[in-house]
Amino acid sequence: MSDLDVLPKVQAAFNATFDIDPQSVTMETTANDVPYWDSVGHLSLGANLEQAFEISLDVDDLMEMESVGKIVRVISEKLAKKV
Repeated sequence: MSDLDVLPKVQAAFNATFDIDPQSVTMETTANDVPYWDSVGHLSLGANLEQAFEISLDVDDLMEMESVGKIVRVISEKLAKKV
C-alpha cells in the first residue's frame, strides 16, 4: 500500500477523532495545526488508526507520529510487514 493509498484513511481517522475536514489534513499537518491534537487526542487518533488499518501501534510508534507525514510512514511500514 503506497503513501497515497494510506493518506485518505488517515484523513478519515482525523475526521473521526477531531471532527475536521479530511481535505484539510495534508502530509505537512502537525499537532500545532489541529485543535485538540494534544496527548489525549493523540491516543484517540492512535486508536482510530489501529481500527482503520487493522494494525497495532506501540508506544514508540505513537511517539514518532508527530505529523501526518510521519503517521503515513509508520503505517506504511506496519502494513508492509503485515503482508
